[in-house]
This record gives sequence, C-alpha cells and structure tokens, in this order.
Amino acid sequence: MQNTWPKIKIFQYIEKGDFFVPTEEYQELAESLYLTEWNSVVWIGRLFAMDNDFGEHWFDNPEALEERAAAAEKLGYQEHEILVLDPDRFQDGRDGPCHSAELRKQFWTEVLQNLELSLETLIKKAREEAGATGITDGLQREIQKIMMRYGLVDPDPKSRLAGRKGTRYFSPLRDSFPFPI
Repeated sequence: MQNTWPKIKIFQYIEKGDFFVPTEEYQELAESLYLTEWNSVVWIGRLFAMDNDFGEHWFDNPEALEERAAAAEKLGYQEHEILVLDPDRFQDGRDGPCHSAELRKQFWTEVLQNLELSLETLIKKAREEAGATGITDGLQREIQKIMMRYGLVDPDPKSRLAGRKGTRYFSPLRDSFPFPI
C-alpha cells in the first residue's frame, strides 16, 4: 500500500537572519499533538543525534541567539522563536571532525530546509509520548480534528464503516488507533 499521508515541512529558513523557525503548519500540529517541550523540535533533534538526549540541545546556541536577536525582531520574530544551528553540535571530536564547521553548517542548513515528515510520523510520535506520559486527554479529539482537516476522514455515513462507534476512518488509521473511537 502506497503512503498517502501528507508530508509536513518542519522548518522555514530565514536567510536574512540566518536562522530557522518551525513552519506555522508544523508548529500548530506539534502544539495540537502535545509534541512541544521547550520548543517543538526537541524530539526531532534527539533522532538526529542517534536517538540520544544530547540531540535535544541541537539548537542550543546562546551566543548566536544574542547576535541574531535584533535582526530577528526586525524580521518579526522574537528571540525565543528562532533556532540557530551550531555546527560544532554536529561533531563529537572522537574520530574527527572530518569536515569544516562551514561545510557542516551548510550541509545541515540544506538538510533542514528540505526536511518533511509525514503526518503519520507526527501522530505516531504523539501516541508514543501519550503512552509514556499518560497524557491522553484530548489527544484523540485533536487527532480526529487533524485527520478531518487533511481529508483523511470518510465523509460518507453509508460507508462500510458506518456501523462503527465514533468517527469513521479509512482503514490505515482505523486499525492502528490505540484509543477507543
């Protein structure tokens, strides 16, 4: 079966300020799915860092934030919204680095400019977090709203799923829902 889940662009690169911000679409989804910690991309950083907590700090760069704060404000962003790459966070010094800081920064800038995750991945991550933290109140309703917004709900009340309790989902999601619907 072909993956028909919509792809969500995660970052917007603001070239004039040399920083990233989460796209509005991703930020809204992350908040709805309870994927935010001190920012909405912490969990993605962990995956980039070999699924390690070190990755949650991939945008910790206080000096660069201070340097870009004035430019960010002129561009309509607050300092706490911007994410600045620190190329030194993408090398550990154990067997390298193999590339210059300039090349690492350019590489990761290009990777993040093009990073898209499927809505399916975001929902799976939300379910995983909900299972670990016990925060399930409202998550099911949020997932249902999101699914409807992206046209992933069967609008036909006479469909073969009409006898099921709750919202009628297409089978890829219906069979994997961990909560009663």
